[in-house]
Amino acid sequence: MAPLVPAFLVGAVFAVVEYVSYRTLNRYGGGLDSLPTVVMEEFPEIDAALLEKFTSFDPELGWAPQPNMEKQKDTGDHLPGEEVRTVVTYSTDEYGSRVCPARDRDPERTADPDADAEEPAEAAGRTDGAGAATGSTDIADSGSPSVSTYGDSYCFCREVNDDETFQHYLAERLDAHVGNYGGGNYGLDQAVLRMKRQYPKDPTDYVCMVVTASSIARILSVWKHYQEFGNVLAVKPRYRLENGDLELVESPVDEKEDLLDLESRADLLRSNDFHYDRWFLPHLATFPYSRTLFGDADHVRYCAYGALQDLEARYGRSIPGVDPADRQKDTVLRLEEDRVEYHQDLYEEQSDLFEAVVGEFVDYAEEQDFTPVFAMVGQLRYARRRAEHGPIYGDLLDRLDDEYDVLETVDVAEHFPESDDPDAVDSLYVDRGEGGHYSPQTNERIADILMAEVFD
Repeated sequence: MAPLVPAFLVGAVFAVVEYVSYRTLNRYGGGLDSLPTVVMEEFPEIDAALLEKFTSFDPELGWAPQPNMEKQKDTGDHLPGEEVRTVVTYSTDEYGSRVCPARDRDPERTADPDADAEEPAEAAGRTDGAGAATGSTDIADSGSPSVSTYGDSYCFCREVNDDETFQHYLAERLDAHVGNYGGGNYGLDQAVLRMKRQYPKDPTDYVCMVVTASSIARILSVWKHYQEFGNVLAVKPRYRLENGDLELVESPVDEKEDLLDLESRADLLRSNDFHYDRWFLPHLATFPYSRTLFGDADHVRYCAYGALQDLEARYGRSIPGVDPADRQKDTVLRLEEDRVEYHQDLYEEQSDLFEAVVGEFVDYAEEQDFTPVFAMVGQLRYARRRAEHGPIYGDLLDRLDDEYDVLETVDVAEHFPESDDPDAVDSLYVDRGEGGHYSPQTNERIADILMAEVFD
């Protein structure tokens, strides 16, 4: 009987380790803003309370900033128990564009925001003598060009105030309103679709498409949870490239309430999302859970720093000598290196789709007679890698220049000396909070870059 005792003890220890591993991973590896390299389940429950907060739902785009909204966002620039130091304000106007404090809209350039999209240009005063839409305004007559911008959260300029966006600074330099139709977590595909819907109501001489390198992954997705674990509300349309032609795959969800039962659409989601097989399944935690937790030291570090933050929040006191949030942020950036490498592989494998979506933007520009501008910006995780290995998208912008004569391209990071210095690149971004978005000072520099590269 004696040998049974050690076997029993080993089994008991294993069971305890598995239980603790599962509970730890479930606490710090589940939901949005959790372990970026671990996902616990394919279809997490979405309750009605969460759905009610999802006010930006859009049946065509997946989600979109709503008009006439004002939100205040705690940037996280404080520790538990400390006074909140920084709150930024996001405001949108009647068109759903982020407000531009520097300059008001010219009412002669825009249509009624509630007008049908089929009758834009004439209402906005952008027609030729025969009443046909020209899509452009004589800059010499107006004194300055009209500009609108579309893209992701780097276009929207998350984590800074309305008067700290690059559009605000650009408007000051142009002495003209600059529209900001950026959408958080947007892919290039959603940005192009939103432009097609919005441009007739707000036609401009220039349209700047501003996205980060992560767009290569976003344009391959219909449910972002398969690639950005925990982002369960983000169901979206995408384009496919079939025999050289773009085909639109509409959003799998028509009504917001449909998000409560995504499992019933499992086949549709899996078959249309490139990342289901390539990224989601390899990172899905299964028994034994201890292998997932202890198989990567940064998984342990992430959970440990999360536990320390829980203690700070519970007792309302910071831990002397250590900043768990800052340490966890550094851990996340290391863990994100796998995703960055995955995205680099996607640029090598799927760049044809990316270039075709840019082509859709250019085609619409020629149809509406505006100047298209494509600007690539960078999240912090890409910027750190670029400083040592170059951009993950390689010579993409050179290829776009060669393929589309009318397109103006701007590689924003190329104009920052800090991009070549791993020790300096962090200075381009906000210090804390959600992390990885450009600071007000950097946004002002972006306005100067666009002036020099596009408008001067």
